[in-house]
Amino acid sequence: MPTKAHVIIADFIADALAPEREILGDLADLTALNAFSEDDLVERIEGADAIMVYHHLSLTRRTIERLHQCKLIVRCGVGVDNIDHAFARQRGIPVANVPDYGTEDVADSAIGMMLALTRGIHYYNSLMREPCDGADTSDSWHYTLAAPLHRLRGRTLGIVGLGRIGTATALRAKGHGLRVLFYDPYKPDGCDKSLGIERVESLESLLAESHILSLHCPLTDETTGMIDASAMRQLPAGAFLINTARGAVVETAAVADLIASGHLAGAAIDVLHHEPPGDDDALVQAWRDPSHPAHHRVILNPHAAFYSEEGLQDMRLKGAQACRRALLGKPIRTVVN
Repeated sequence: MPTKAHVIIADFIADALAPEREILGDLADLTALNAFSEDDLVERIEGADAIMVYHHLSLTRRTIERLHQCKLIVRCGVGVDNIDHAFARQRGIPVANVPDYGTEDVADSAIGMMLALTRGIHYYNSLMREPCDGADTSDSWHYTLAAPLHRLRGRTLGIVGLGRIGTATALRAKGHGLRVLFYDPYKPDGCDKSLGIERVESLESLLAESHILSLHCPLTDETTGMIDASAMRQLPAGAFLINTARGAVVETAAVADLIASGHLAGAAIDVLHHEPPGDDDALVQAWRDPSHPAHHRVILNPHAAFYSEEGLQDMRLKGAQACRRALLGKPIRTVVN
């Protein structure tokens, strides 16, 4: 009998691999390394015929150059910034992603965060919890504490990046009566008309009109640090920021100060530049500090906007299906390099 191929699941998944075995069991042996850094892969990944990677680690040149028979690296997710796909191309290794697994889930999370911020839901809940046991809570039992709150209908949501998730978010926002603008220089003409939303030609124009800014762009050299303190100051006073894209797109150290100054009314952050963040992270420090305005006005999630049981199953099955096609020598649908 011919020897089976070997598929390595580098990180994140550490169970019995039932979804992957369903797709690949007849072709390959599977190993889940559950690694948390690239160093954990040394002498464990070199003989892989295909590799599935999530978001707990990076695959850089120093790992990719040791792969001697790899037919595919598949990023089981959308962003491929944690894989040196340019170098992989030089080595003749295709890199693919799973671009559609969490479209609905991330869009739902972005809209949920928007509602929690703009309707004061998070603020009230956080503030009501603050008094110690036995303390008088009457001072916190009043709707005006989050004032001014504005009706969503007619307000403007600005979207950066109108890919699958940005589009799904735009369509949901329209259902809430929001005016939706987007900035994405890579989208073809006409997509605004087909969706019934408005295009702007510059980030500055988008910022100037956005009562709520929601980020849905990939992390690239162009987008790294794109929403810095200067950009956030271009938003109207009292604006809200939502980031379910990539942490490094936003200069999060500036968020707490802009909330303290009143320029930002709140922020919902699902992704940070370093995950998990260190105790010295400026935004995390402010979020944890009951005396800081950000304590009640910031929502932090642990890079979880993508998650649903259905989305996770899609991610695993579609990643495994890409590996199967590679092992059989068939075209791979979502190659990014």
